[in-house]
Amino acid sequence: MSPAQVQARFRESGVTVADWANRNGFSPPLVYAVMKGKRKCLRGESHHIAVALGMKHGIPQS
Repeated sequence: MSPAQVQARFRESGVTVADWANRNGFSPPLVYAVMKGKRKCLRGESHHIAVALGMKHGIPQS
């Protein structure tokens, strides 16, 4: 899923990025950075965020 598709999904669902981040245990500023393509998302929390958002394939954080 592209960053634009992720943003559209948030707009359509009525859920804010900050609410989603907090519910999933992520830092809202880091989620915004991942969505804007400012992080490479190779490992760590940014990778987990990208997987949870559907931007990358991988095993979701449990």
